[in-house]
Amino acid sequence: MTELRRLGASDLKIAPLVLGGNVFGWTADRDASFAVLDAFVDGGGTMIDTADVYSAWVPGHRGGESETMIGDWLRTSGKRDQVQIATKVGMLPGDGGEKLAPARIAAACEASLKRLGTDYIDLYFAHQDDEDTPQDAVAEAFARLVEAGKVRVLGASNFRAARLKSAIEGARAAGLPHYQVLQPEYNLVSRTKFEGELQDYCVEFNVGVVPYYGLASGFLTGKYRSADDLNKSVRGGRMTELLEGKGQAMLAAMDGVAEETGATHAQIALAWLMAQPGVTAPIASATRAEQVRDLLPAMELRLSDHQLARLTDAGV
Repeated sequence: MTELRRLGASDLKIAPLVLGGNVFGWTADRDASFAVLDAFVDGGGTMIDTADVYSAWVPGHRGGESETMIGDWLRTSGKRDQVQIATKVGMLPGDGGEKLAPARIAAACEASLKRLGTDYIDLYFAHQDDEDTPQDAVAEAFARLVEAGKVRVLGASNFRAARLKSAIEGARAAGLPHYQVLQPEYNLVSRTKFEGELQDYCVEFNVGVVPYYGLASGFLTGKYRSADDLNKSVRGGRMTELLEGKGQAMLAAMDGVAEETGATHAQIALAWLMAQPGVTAPIASATRAEQVRDLLPAMELRLSDHQLARLTDAGV
């Protein structure tokens, strides 16, 4: 049985891998989405991460497609009590305004609850910082959701260290619920947004970390080795910079670790993240059940100190 990890100082305990829901209703249709979700939960996964804005970038979509798909699966499967649902507010404008305006937070939460078909959200993120809205007003808006039982734990995504610190300290001083989880971009080839001051703060104050882009949009699976590989998915165009930069050195280091461990590149990338200070569980998405079954063994993979160091050094 998968060993659960406490998410920061919150009362949530989660498996060390989070399933990303950005693909549901986009590159994964209903059958594929349901198969992925079932495979994840059946394999010991517990937390599913989504956002109200998924997938508003697709022509003809308005946002909420992922939440709606997850809600349909929750009703069909009856597995609500087996999972924790994380979603976000702050990137999809709508009723109440934009970003983290208090009225927008309230309206967005209600809309997410309706799409998900649940009466509470386990982990509710501010999807991005909003410097135009006072942080005390944001904290009060989130506090009302917690007090109403609509949200269990609060998190912040894409926050700089200084803003995360001021938000947490301000909420604490006012006796309000505060952010207990951070969701930054972080992986073997994208480290500057988290390592340093932000990571140090999370470690010191026990803020749980669930990084997104754990597989660098698929680059760290090893399937993008040359320009000829860029048409393998809708995300292939993002790989050019990595292939021309430190990506090749990273893939070479991962090749060596894969040979030593028998693990796949995806498993190695996720296991490295799971071993980093402050990180509770990385997020990874999948469009097929077999991809999920390839990711799940990462939860049990323990890389040696030497292997971890080689991977770390390759990304410098």
